[in-house]
Amino acid sequence: MLTLSLVMAAAVASGPADTDPATIAAIEATCFDYVDGQLEADPARVARALHPDLAKRAVIGDTPYERLGLRRMSKEELVALTRKGELKTPREQWNRSCRVLDVVGNAASVRLETPWFVDYFHMGKFDDRWIIVNALWYSKPK
Repeated sequence: MLTLSLVMAAAVASGPADTDPATIAAIEATCFDYVDGQLEADPARVARALHPDLAKRAVIGDTPYERLGLRRMSKEELVALTRKGELKTPREQWNRSCRVLDVVGNAASVRLETPWFVDYFHMGKFDDRWIIVNALWYSKPK
């Protein structure tokens, strides 16, 4: 039991707390570009935060057409929704947070929360830029 506790403590110690603050800031900047771009209805800002082959999905469960169903969205669909202003919100109503969960080399996991949804991102660092590669999201009940 003591060995398991030591392993768990080591795993926690090697998380974002040991990550360079500039790296955390760069990852958070990408997260905020994504969400603030949606809230401002700025499709160019959203697009900059996303990998061209983005996989954005929500779990919907079994449907008549699919077992273990997922709602799928591409980068193009997400940018189009932003262009239409689907989430445009006055700045004084913005309530969002980005939390870096883990960073290893050029890969990171991030949690974004707004009043409307929670996203879990996998980000990758390409050259000197962090971008969202995968997103699993949950729409909060209204």
